[in-house]
Formats: sequence, structure tokens, C-alpha cells
Amino acid sequence: MMYHGYGYGMSAAWPLIVFAVALPLLLLATGLLVAQLHRPPAASSRPEPEPEAERVLADRLARGEIDAEDYEQRLRTLRATRR
Repeated sequence: MMYHGYGYGMSAAWPLIVFAVALPLLLLATGLLVAQLHRPPAASSRPEPEPEAERVLADRLARGEIDAEDYEQRLRTLRATRR
């Protein structure tokens, strides 16, 4: 509807301005969401730290304080009691 020869004025332009701003923002948000959903889960690249007792036992084997058979037996005992 014409308003005394002055056209529609800003009353018709504001939906276009809002749409011109909202549409790119909506597309950007959708793209970021899709990218986040398709990202593989963060895998831990670091190995699980060796328990302190196993490290001490390995150090004793390396120094020659215990032999390999004793090391294996103590290691099995440690791992059995850790569960």
C-alpha cells in the first residue's frame, strides 16, 4: 500500500536487512555444527603412564638386582593385585 506517494519507506526494508544478516549467520553456525559433529574423537596419542611400581621393578632388573624370572613373577603379582 502506498503512503501518500512516498512508497513503503523503511517499513518494507527491515525484513530484508534482517534476513541478509541472519541467513549468513545461520549458514555459518550450521557449517560449524556439522564440522564439529564430523570431527573424530580426540584420541590420546600419549601412552598410558607406566605405574610407579612397575617402573621401579624394571629399573631393578636393568641394574641386575633381580633376574628375568624374578622380574616376570613379581610383575604378574603386581598386575594381579592392581585389578
